[in-house]
Amino acid sequence: MTVESVDDGWVGDGAEPDKLRTEVFRDVSRSIITYNESPDVPFDRSINPFRGCEHACAYCFARPTHAYLGLSPGLDFESKIFAKFAAAELLKKELAKTSYRADVIALGANTDPYQPVERRLQLTRGILQVLHDCRHPVVIVTKSSLVERDIDLLMPMARRKLAQVAFSVTSLDAELSRRLEPRATAPARRLRAIKTLSEAGIPVTVLFAPVIPALNDSELEAVLAAVREAGAQAAGYVLLRLPLEVNGIFQEWLSVHAPLKARHIMSLVRQMREGKAYQAEFGTRMRGKGIFAQLIGKRFELACKRLALNQRRLDLDCSQFIPPRQAGSQQALF
Repeated sequence: MTVESVDDGWVGDGAEPDKLRTEVFRDVSRSIITYNESPDVPFDRSINPFRGCEHACAYCFARPTHAYLGLSPGLDFESKIFAKFAAAELLKKELAKTSYRADVIALGANTDPYQPVERRLQLTRGILQVLHDCRHPVVIVTKSSLVERDIDLLMPMARRKLAQVAFSVTSLDAELSRRLEPRATAPARRLRAIKTLSEAGIPVTVLFAPVIPALNDSELEAVLAAVREAGAQAAGYVLLRLPLEVNGIFQEWLSVHAPLKARHIMSLVRQMREGKAYQAEFGTRMRGKGIFAQLIGKRFELACKRLALNQRRLDLDCSQFIPPRQAGSQQALF
């Protein structure tokens, strides 16, 4: 057995390590690319190497997907991880189809592709290798410094306008982050990862997400200033989303970790959701409605303008795609 030392920013902070045991199961999906027609997301296809996420973020909108497996969206989602061991091979097969047309793939749209179990399994690494070899554009969505491991693949892809990283930064407050995202990379370490990626020539967009009223919304300007200083070129934000079981899980978290603010926070959430805890309508689900939602949007717009964020489009190039060769195919004869 080997032990790998990983700097996630929490070493020496005095916090007790989380002892929740992770179990890994085989995901038997026969395809790897998921397609969507959502008008409020900037991509129509995504890859998620894992179902479930060890980061255990209290607000994670992907939690209800574990209920489809007959498991709990609570602790099971955080500790029973389904890994797509055949991800790289499945991707090769799908990209090799004559009907396939290249467009940007979002890697990690639901669950983090660089959650702790990836250190050992390297499924995301395998997927990136395929995309690198095929010159296929990709946007990685993560909050983990583990993405630095794959700079050797991301650098040449970025030079060809084939790769970007969208880094999630929810707070600069280490104490709040530790409670809200207990097994994710510490805020200061995320900033360092953004700097490392940016200095390597890899474009970074930062997502201030989720915006939680009366909990982290006051940090909006400070977060944007910090990530800009670290080298991020663009930014976005998403309002707190509480679909299905996430509503109960998040409110339980509030009762334990922010009991004096809980009622106020949920009152503001409902003000931005027309009296509901959540609205699933496209557009509205990301931004909310009402005066408070408009104020957040205006603050974000002004901060980005002041910090020169989102000054130019970070478009990726889909024209360089080369389908992978399949063993035994006619293509391999030429």
